[in-house]
Amino acid sequence: MCEDSTMVSSPVDVLNSNSKSDGKKYITSEELKKHNKPNDLWISIQGKVYNVTEWAKIHPGGEIPLMNLAGQDVTDAFIAFHPGSAWEHLSKLFTGYHLKDYQVSAVSKDYRKLASEFAKAGMFEKKGHGVIYSLCFVSLLLSGCVYGVLFSSSFWVHMLAGALLGLAWIQIAYLGHDAGHYQMMSTRGWNKFAGIFIGNCITGISIAWWKWTHNAHHIACNSLDYDPDLQHLPMLAVSSRLFNSLTSVFYGRQLTFDRLARFFVSYQHYSYYPIMCVARVNLYLQTLLLLLSKRKVPDKGLNILGTLVFWTWFPLLVSCLPNWPERVAFVLVSFCVTGIQHVQFTLNHFSANVYVGPPTGNDWFEKQTNGTINIACSSYMDWFFGGLQFQLEHHLFPRLPRCHLRSIAPIVRELCKKHNLPYTSVSFFDANIMTLKTLRTAALQARDLTNPAPQNLLWEAFNTHG
Repeated sequence: MCEDSTMVSSPVDVLNSNSKSDGKKYITSEELKKHNKPNDLWISIQGKVYNVTEWAKIHPGGEIPLMNLAGQDVTDAFIAFHPGSAWEHLSKLFTGYHLKDYQVSAVSKDYRKLASEFAKAGMFEKKGHGVIYSLCFVSLLLSGCVYGVLFSSSFWVHMLAGALLGLAWIQIAYLGHDAGHYQMMSTRGWNKFAGIFIGNCITGISIAWWKWTHNAHHIACNSLDYDPDLQHLPMLAVSSRLFNSLTSVFYGRQLTFDRLARFFVSYQHYSYYPIMCVARVNLYLQTLLLLLSKRKVPDKGLNILGTLVFWTWFPLLVSCLPNWPERVAFVLVSFCVTGIQHVQFTLNHFSANVYVGPPTGNDWFEKQTNGTINIACSSYMDWFFGGLQFQLEHHLFPRLPRCHLRSIAPIVRELCKKHNLPYTSVSFFDANIMTLKTLRTAALQARDLTNPAPQNLLWEAFNTHG
């Protein structure tokens, strides 16, 4: 809920404001841009200007999405991430000002119309039975894993058990993704419980960490300095623009490209798949760094407790194996299977268009079409991709349950065609080729650079973000 406080600024705070004959007070887009700081944060939604300075501190989606779009009209992003009930809370944040030069592009008009039609059809509330099916499937996989470890002495059965655990983690990640984007359970309380239980307790990856990074990713899709999902130095770089040692606005530090980074990036088209096989280690590290930091984390205590649950049952399960070689092999097999999902995630964005700078509110639809790649597959493979093969549809309508993504894909494709925007959908094999070509191009460019000044980046080598 919004705080019940008056946030209307005086005319002194807004220079050159003026009134029209309709009695409304107006400011221009240029004047709105000045209110883009943490202690002075304004946004516009459908031409009405809101002061979200205090609200940002308790915003369920965190401060970063609001800061990244501060001083702009954010109507399309607001529609994408908020249910209809959120509109009623805006009145408490209204400054009294309207945007004088508020305009809506043709593509935004069509996007908003489409979102309204989906809402009227009840698509955001109709979740299908996918959650029940997924939970049953995960239960079978975990049961098979535990049975194989505890009741068999065969090495190959133990490796199969590791593979089942990895497959279960993949499916759980999709469920966690669903819980993070929309209410997949009957109540918000149960939805929060599901997120922490399946995220922290079963996978060891904090749902709080995921929301923190994932919300920023959606808002700033494929921005090299704002999207944490593209900030993988010193191990990977999807663009030579990262060679300029950009500053990560998300992490608040420089993504230094030095000799160590140049070495890794120069061979990244070879190391890509091996890195994906052990990428899970990085997610564990990111979870620990966030939960042990001084950063304000929603439900921090529950996230820590859930993570401790994971680091209790997982080592105990591994310790039940007869010897250390089998234990190490079991963990590696589970990580390698889960690595398939890391590959899936990177295929959706690594070879798409990138840009430098903050996201802008007036080209929401265009940024999503340029920064995403769909994976074309038959419907019987939907379980394998968790709905994220429809990456563009998901980015445009992140609250839409995955059971609807296939049905709206033709509509989105036609809308892209109407406005001459890209709609990239390729096979899983072709997406891998495109990603490898992107990495190889950047690798060859890195090799051509003169050696930068050496710096100590060993910490960043263990702190690869994304």
